[in-house]
Amino acid sequence: MNVDIASGWTPDPGTSMSLHADAYTRAHWFDVDQRQIIGRSWQWVCHGEKLREPGSYVTENIAGMPIMAVRDPAGELRAFYNVCKHRAHHLLEGEGTTSNIVCPYHAWSYDLNGQLKAARHTGSLPEFDVGSVCLDTVQVEEFGGYIYVNLDPTAAPLAEQSGALGDEIAHWAPDVDELTFAHRLTYDIGSNWKNVVDNFLECYHCHVAHKDFVSLVDMDTYKVTTHGIYSSHMAEAGKTTNTAYDTHDATVTDHAVWWLWPNTCIMRYPGRGNMIILKIIPVGPARTLETYDFFLESAEPNEAELESIRYLDEVLQVEDINLVESVQRGMETPAFTQGRIVNDPSGSGLSEHALHHFHGLVLDHYRKVQP
Repeated sequence: MNVDIASGWTPDPGTSMSLHADAYTRAHWFDVDQRQIIGRSWQWVCHGEKLREPGSYVTENIAGMPIMAVRDPAGELRAFYNVCKHRAHHLLEGEGTTSNIVCPYHAWSYDLNGQLKAARHTGSLPEFDVGSVCLDTVQVEEFGGYIYVNLDPTAAPLAEQSGALGDEIAHWAPDVDELTFAHRLTYDIGSNWKNVVDNFLECYHCHVAHKDFVSLVDMDTYKVTTHGIYSSHMAEAGKTTNTAYDTHDATVTDHAVWWLWPNTCIMRYPGRGNMIILKIIPVGPARTLETYDFFLESAEPNEAELESIRYLDEVLQVEDINLVESVQRGMETPAFTQGRIVNDPSGSGLSEHALHHFHGLVLDHYRKVQP
C-alpha cells in the first residue's frame, strides 16, 4: 500500500514527526535515493593531496556509476565516467599517476583531457574520426581541502550550494591542506543509510549510549546549527580527564563536526591537527557501507592518535552500529511508522532538529517522484 511519504513531517521541528518508516525499508525509496539524491549531489572522493600533481588520478563509484578524477598536464582538475567509448570497459583502477588513459580491453588511448588519441586498426574505418571521440565528463570541484564530484551536469557548484561551510572549515581547520592520509576504517552495516545519517545528526542518545564520548566533549557547550545543505555540530573538549582517549597534549581543543548533504561527515576531534571524513555509502534498503579516512599531521599516527582510532573503531562505532541495526530491525516491523522529533529551541546537543532538517531535504527530493 502506498503512503504519503511526507505525512506527519512539518517544517517546525517542534511539532514534526520523523520520516516515515517506508523511506528506510521499501526498495522503491532506496532506488529514489540512488537516482535523485546520491546521483544528483556532491559526493566526496579524496583529499586534495591525491590529485595535486599532473597525471595523478583516483577512481570511485558514485550511485553505482564508475568515475575517475584526474589532474591534466595543465594542472586542471577533471573527472570522467570511467568507461571506454569503444566497448564500455573500465579504463583506470584504484589510484596512481599516468600520462595517458589506456583501455585494458582493446588499448584505445585517451589523453588526460578525455580526448581519444589512438584506436588500434581503425584507420580504414569509413566515417570514423578519432578526434571526434571524447570521454563523458563529470562535474568535479576542490572544496575545503577535498575533491568532490557530481553526476548531475546541471548542479550548481558546491562552493555556491554550501554557503558558509567553506569559511567554517577554513576557520576551524586552517591546516587542512597540510594534513595527509594516515588510516582508513571500513564497516558493512545492516541498516538503511538514512538511519546512519540520523544517528550522526543527533546527540540526544549520547549520554545513554556513548558514556566515553560525553567525557571527551563538554556537552554543556554542544551546539547544533542547520544551514541550507549542511549542519554544524560544535563543542569544546571536556575539561577533565576523559575515558575515550588521551588528549593531554592536544593542540586541537574543540570538537568541530559538519554534516554535508546528503552523506558526507567532516570531523575534527580533540588531539593533534586532524580531519576525519566519514562517507556513508548506500548499498541496499537495509545495507550501508562506511569509510572513515583519517588525515593527520603525519602519515604515521602517534600513540595518542592510535588510541583515538582504536576508540572510534572498537568502542564508538560498535555502539553506533548496534544502535542503527536495531532501529532498522524495528522499522521493518508493524510496530513502528514514525516517531516524534525531540526539539530543543536553543539548539543544544540534546535536540533532534538537525535530523529533522535532513528529513526535510530528503522529502524535497521525494516529492518530485511521489507515486
